[in-house]
Amino acid sequence: MSRKHHHIKGAEVSCCVKYFLFGFNIIFWLLGAAFLGIGLWAWAEKGVLSNLSSITDLGGFDPVWLFIVVGGVMFILGFAGCIGALRENTFLLKFFSVFLGLIFFLELTAGILAFVFKDWIKDQLNFFINNNVKAYRDDIDLQNLIDFAQEYWSCCGAHGPDDWNLNIYFNCTELNPSRERCGVPFSCCVKDPAEDVINTQCGYDVRLQGELDRQKYIYTKGCVGQFEKWLQDNLIIVAGIFVGIALLQIFGICLAQNLVSDVKAVKANW
Repeated sequence: MSRKHHHIKGAEVSCCVKYFLFGFNIIFWLLGAAFLGIGLWAWAEKGVLSNLSSITDLGGFDPVWLFIVVGGVMFILGFAGCIGALRENTFLLKFFSVFLGLIFFLELTAGILAFVFKDWIKDQLNFFINNNVKAYRDDIDLQNLIDFAQEYWSCCGAHGPDDWNLNIYFNCTELNPSRERCGVPFSCCVKDPAEDVINTQCGYDVRLQGELDRQKYIYTKGCVGQFEKWLQDNLIIVAGIFVGIALLQIFGICLAQNLVSDVKAVKANW
């Protein structure tokens, strides 16, 4: 009787912490499942799931990987945190804490390295963009990503329009039979507010013109420089987002560890 009384009045699992962690993670879990579903659907539409070897065939970056990787991590973390909290399973809660802590550490390390090795990061970004310029027509998702980036940042190529010489359809060599020879994608074109329909041929032959004439029709600044400028102009917002994500991660780790301590204290009283 005394042991039962000690258990009731002594250590107990906080229902507030338990169900808050459960609710937080079930949302995380469902979002992860949605991301995974979108990624797998996109791959199914492109025939990747029926031919897995095609994953390595794309020369550039496949944006679907973002959905697969981010969705997979969110799904695993959400599952561990959700079931761990609901069932008071210390193994899953510890796994959740360690996994989340590892992600936080990697993010922190990446941020420090990016700040210290700015020039190297810039070179890698330049290489990444040029590598994807080459593969522009190879994947529709990559094409849409590049078009979005060029339109959003009002840029063309990594350092300028001539970077499109790297693409077999847009290069200016005389052996190139493409109608897009010496041109750029429509996303490089300066938009005319009066046009309701996008002119997808606006970039044809534009690089045959002089530097000054080009500026009337296309963006002449590179995306690396424009991205840097955007980061500087929105530094407080970007920093705020990263700090917010970091605080959420720390909060999740603290909640999980608090719940683990409560469960262990209760078990110790049995």
